[in-house]
Amino acid sequence: QVQLVESGGGLVQPGGSLRLSCAASGVIFSINSMGWYRQAPGKQRDLVATITSRGSTNYADSVKGRFNISRDNAKNTVYLQMNSLEPEDTAVYYCNAAMGFINYWGQGTQVTVSS
Repeated sequence: QVQLVESGGGLVQPGGSLRLSCAASGVIFSINSMGWYRQAPGKQRDLVATITSRGSTNYADSVKGRFNISRDNAKNTVYLQMNSLEPEDTAVYYCNAAMGFINYWGQGTQVTVSS
């Protein structure tokens, strides 16, 4: 049983920055990968970025060059540094962790980019 808790969301002006954190807790044997997805109202949930335990990363084209994902394996924590934020980045951001063939999801944290 794994629980994911996100933090760091909030309101920021266009061009600003935020850092999201997600900590995994519970019965953890091995987390193969962690990542971030986002969902705006009325839209589907889309990939933002993922990172494996070996450090391989994957980014959506829309955030490439602006967002950076990192991971602390000892703490089972993943971070998302978001820079040069745009109104189009407004969404609920969800943390994801893959353990074996099972995926776990956090409750989400709201990110609003507005002037």
